[in-house]
Amino acid sequence: MTECCAADSLNDFRHGSFAQTDTVDYNLIGTLSNPSVQDSVTPLRRLRVSPVAGHSVLFERRRSSGGTLGQTIDSALAKTKFKITLLTKHPMPQVGLFIPCYVDQLYPNVAMATLKILERFGCEVDFPAAQTCCGQPMANTGCVDDAVPLARKFVSVFQKYEYIVCPSGSCTAMIRQHYGELLHDDPGYAIVKPKTFELCEFLTDVLRIKSIEGRFPHRVGLHNSCHGLRELRLGSSSEMMVDKFNKAGQLLAGLQGIELVNLKRPDECCGFGGTFAVAEEAVSCMMGLDRIHDHEEAGAEVLTAGDMSCLMHMSGLIHRQKSPLRVMHIAEILQSAMGID
Repeated sequence: MTECCAADSLNDFRHGSFAQTDTVDYNLIGTLSNPSVQDSVTPLRRLRVSPVAGHSVLFERRRSSGGTLGQTIDSALAKTKFKITLLTKHPMPQVGLFIPCYVDQLYPNVAMATLKILERFGCEVDFPAAQTCCGQPMANTGCVDDAVPLARKFVSVFQKYEYIVCPSGSCTAMIRQHYGELLHDDPGYAIVKPKTFELCEFLTDVLRIKSIEGRFPHRVGLHNSCHGLRELRLGSSSEMMVDKFNKAGQLLAGLQGIELVNLKRPDECCGFGGTFAVAEEAVSCMMGLDRIHDHEEAGAEVLTAGDMSCLMHMSGLIHRQKSPLRVMHIAEILQSAMGID
């Protein structure tokens, strides 16, 4: 039994009011993506539409087991007709985007890629301008008292959002794993902690995206940053006797043309460690060179990670070694693969 529904107006789509009908004269100007639902079938998220006379645009439910629309987003934009089974009334996730200091100052393209990916998957994203550093540099160097006001600032700025997403395992781990030591029983932190996610973690665990349609025809080495691996458990550690998994690797593996190279030491530290790279510069550089060599030996063309801090460290070493190895944050790879401008 096909259950059909369509919006009477653009406002209806945004606020979840639907009229029962078989067809509707609207032109798709949104994107097709999976919402955060817990049932066995993942319906399409609400779509933003605008009236276009003479074109009936219908939509088909997408199954979490891997069923596809059978048509591309481009063809949908060209007013191709789709069969409909269900449009969800679940609201689009409201996301507060938290951007690390070094990304904001040195790698803004990573921030923009993160924004565009979240929007492509149907999120309503806001970047609160009042945000500041998460306080990790101070906490790591023993200046704990200086980190406390920054932690309080983060909580006050972000607690109003449904979700908080950050393109960094390091900063996310600081918030989830270490703010408790700074804020103790702060009720605001109790609200913020469970809804703060690293980007790949948010895509796989909240939006429940199992694979991403796109193309990236390159040999890619995936660096697993320590905070993401050891504190957020974004992947399985090599020393643990558990089923192997990797959330970033899962998203990358679904791209057409990509080859994820096999590393000899897939979860070894790159040597950055924030202020460690300053205090122990020689050790830090040797560790970084070891990681780069592992990727080069595996035949990687692109070195990626979920933390731009690790990539910044290795990028400097790669540049000084005049190696052809390219460095890209995983958000940049996904943006490129999905063809998002």
